[in-house]
Amino acid sequence: MKILLHACCAPCLVIPYDELSSEGHEVTALFFNPNIHPYSENLRRQDAFNSYTASNRIRVMDDETGIEMEDWFREVVFREAQKCQVCFNFRIDVVARLAESKGFDAFSTTLLYSRFQKHDLLKTTCEAISENRQLPFIYRDWRTGWNEGVKRYRKLGLYRQKYCGCIYSEKERAKKII
Repeated sequence: MKILLHACCAPCLVIPYDELSSEGHEVTALFFNPNIHPYSENLRRQDAFNSYTASNRIRVMDDETGIEMEDWFREVVFREAQKCQVCFNFRIDVVARLAESKGFDAFSTTLLYSRFQKHDLLKTTCEAISENRQLPFIYRDWRTGWNEGVKRYRKLGLYRQKYCGCIYSEKERAKKII
């Protein structure tokens, strides 16, 4: 099966990519994250993703969407109470649309690896998009591989961020530190 795998960052790609590939799927990774702020953080995560995928010969789809962080802000502003729902829907729908238009058999996301995401909300959102687009969503609870993934990305020296990505999650993280 040809799967388009949305990648939120390099560390979260390690376990999902390896698992899907070992099952015999042809996996293509896509870094599509207009939610990541500040922009310098986005570039840093993109660089880690590019380095990891290149050194591991992982097939990558370039982001051809033309969607920028300003587009993401237009979706989320004044809906901050539902920011995760809006963000998941915005990003995953774009991923599913790309998968559909490029002839993939299914899509998934590495967000399912993180212990810090709203897992049930993400799963429900992906399933709804899958049903709407009539394109299979590959669900796995990759959180079970969290400890193994941490060991592996630390050994590789991959950059790992300290917050989800959006300016709101960065603010929440900073408030916990103070």
